[in-house]
This record gives sequence, structure tokens and C-alpha cells, in this order.
Amino acid sequence: MHLVIDGFGGSAAKLQDLALIYQTLDELPAKIGMTKIMPPYVFRYHGLKEQDWGISGFVLIAESHISVHTFPERGYVNIDIFSCKAFDAEPAVRAMRETFDLAGVKVHIIERGLEYPTDASALVATDRWSRFGVLAGAQAGTS
Repeated sequence: MHLVIDGFGGSAAKLQDLALIYQTLDELPAKIGMTKIMPPYVFRYHGLKEQDWGISGFVLIAESHISVHTFPERGYVNIDIFSCKAFDAEPAVRAMRETFDLAGVKVHIIERGLEYPTDASALVATDRWSRFGVLAGAQAGTS
């Protein structure tokens, strides 16, 4: 499951607060039932346009990752939570609204890994060459 949150109308002060974003990434995995496997990595960046600066950060979780990219001068934030297991998106969305004082959000949930084998026998039974053919066809634009 991939939860994509586009937040707008946020607090510029909070969107540029490196410590707040670090703390959010540090605490969010436990709040949504995920397993943090490393400390967050958070840094300030400057875009090609002067107003496109902000904070980016991510934390690796056993289930995949969580990332945050802020644009304080625009009051905007991108948040991605990708997990190999399903989770309740509402607590994560609510936490991000509150953390950044967002006036609004657009939320997208993308179901991923739908064809991922759920047991070892299904994985072993998968024909390597047919998988290669599917990938090759997709790359060639034939699928």
C-alpha cells in the first residue's frame, strides 16, 4: 500500500522546522504500526527557484519507507508512506494535518504488490523466463 499525501495551506514555520520533521519521522512509524529500522535522515535543500527550498527527510521501515518533502514558502508538503502491508491511512493523514497545520490535503492510496506471491511455493513456482518476458515486453512498450 502506498499512501500519498499532498498537503497545502500549512504553517511555514512548521514546514521549515528541521527538528519537528525529524521528530515526526522518528515517531510516525510506531503510531501507524510500522517498524523503524534506522533513525530518520533529514536535511535542508535549495531548489533551482528561490522559493523551492525546504526540508526533505525519510525513514526506512521494515515495511518500506516514509518520506517528507516540504516547501515552506508555498505552504506545501508531499508525504509518502509505502508499506508492503496494509495499514489504516486515517491516523497517518490526521497526524500530518495536525503536525503541519494543513488547511487541506489530497490523499491518494495506491495498492501495490497485488501480484506479489504470498507464500514460498507460489514464488518457487514462478517461471523466471516468463517474468523476464513480461519485464522485457513492458520495457519495449509491448505490454
